[in-house]
Amino acid sequence: MHKLLMLFGLLLISCSSFLLIGADKALPDEPKGYILMEAETKTVLEEHNSDLKLNAGYLTKLMSLLVIAEKINNGELLMTDMLAASESVKNTKGAVIWLESGDKLSVEELLKSVIIGNANDALTVLAEAVSGDTGTFVMDMNAKAFDLGLRNTFYFSPYGYFEENEYTTAHDIAVICSELAKYDFLTPAFSTWRDFVKEGSVELVSENKLTRSYGLHIGFKACHSDESGYCTAECGRNDSGNTFIAVAVGAENEDISYKTVKSLLKNGFRQYKVTSTMFPEEMLKPLSVIGGTEKAVETGLAMQGKVTVSKDKRDLKTKVVYPEFINAPVHIGQPIGCAAFYSGDTLVFETDIIVKKDIPSLSFGYVFKSMLLKLIE
Repeated sequence: MHKLLMLFGLLLISCSSFLLIGADKALPDEPKGYILMEAETKTVLEEHNSDLKLNAGYLTKLMSLLVIAEKINNGELLMTDMLAASESVKNTKGAVIWLESGDKLSVEELLKSVIIGNANDALTVLAEAVSGDTGTFVMDMNAKAFDLGLRNTFYFSPYGYFEENEYTTAHDIAVICSELAKYDFLTPAFSTWRDFVKEGSVELVSENKLTRSYGLHIGFKACHSDESGYCTAECGRNDSGNTFIAVAVGAENEDISYKTVKSLLKNGFRQYKVTSTMFPEEMLKPLSVIGGTEKAVETGLAMQGKVTVSKDKRDLKTKVVYPEFINAPVHIGQPIGCAAFYSGDTLVFETDIIVKKDIPSLSFGYVFKSMLLKLIE
C-alpha cells in the first residue's frame, strides 16, 4: 500500500511537470505569440508569449518604414522628392518592382511599393537616401530600436530576409506600430490593397487582406514564410480616435493569424477606453518652507497623462504623497512628492509633485533689507 501511494505521488509530480512545461506553448489554433496594445499609451491589454524572441519575416520592414517616416516628418525627405536607383538594386532578392540603375521614382511611389508590394529594391533606394547605404541604415534601425527601449529586437537587414541571428517579439512589433500610427501620411498606402507604380506598368497587391475586409483598418502588414510562419500586425481606429494594435506571430496558417488579431482588436474596442488624469492642482496645499524668503510655495504635478482603463471601471482614484514642509533653498521644478493614479487597485499612472517657484534661503542681507523697508514705510 505504501509503495502504491508513492507511485501515485510520482505520477502526480510527473503530470504537474508536464503541465508546467507545456504552459507557455501555443495551442494548435493560436500563434506562438500575440499581443493587444493601446497605441497612444502603449498599454498592454492582452498577451501570450509577447516577449518570445523569433523571426517575423517581412514585418522587419515596419522598422525600416519607421526610420524613413521620421525623416519625412522632419522635412529631411519629401514625398515629392525624386530618387534615383543605384547599382545596388541589381539582383535584389524577393519581392521587387524591377528597378534598374538610374530609374527615378518619387518617395511617395517608393513608399507605396514597400508598404503594399513589399518591394525590396524600392526599400534599397529609400534606405540609401536616408542613411547613405543599407549597412548604415540597418545600424539606424537598431539605434531606433534601442531608443524605443526594445531590448528583444535586433536587425541584420532592412528587408526581412531570414537570418538565424535576427529576432524580435510581438511586443516590440506593437511598439513600432504605435509609433507608425502617429504618421497620418502613411495611412493611404497602408490602407490600400491594390495599386500601380512606374506609370502603371507594375501592379502592387498587399498580402494583408485586412486592408479590404476590416472596417477600422489603418495599417499595417501581414507576411508568411517557412521560417516565421504567418505573422500579422494590424491597427484599428474608431470614430472616437481610439487606436488599438494587435500583433500575432508564428501562426500555423493565415486564418489563425487573422482570426487572432481581429478578435484582439474587437476586445480592445469593446472593453477599454482612454481617459485623462486631469487632477485639479488646486487640491494640493501650498508647501511650508523653513528658512526661506517666503513661508510657503505652491506645488503642482510634473505632468498630466492619459491612461487606458477598462470601460467598466469608474473614475480614477488619486493618492498623493508629499511632506508638510521643506527647507530652503527651493528650486522651481524640484520634485517633493508623487501622485499615483489607480483604476480599481491597479496603478496606471504616476508622476512627480513639484514646486512652482524658486525660494532662496534667508540671508543677513535679505533680513536687513526687509527691516530697512519696514522702517521706511
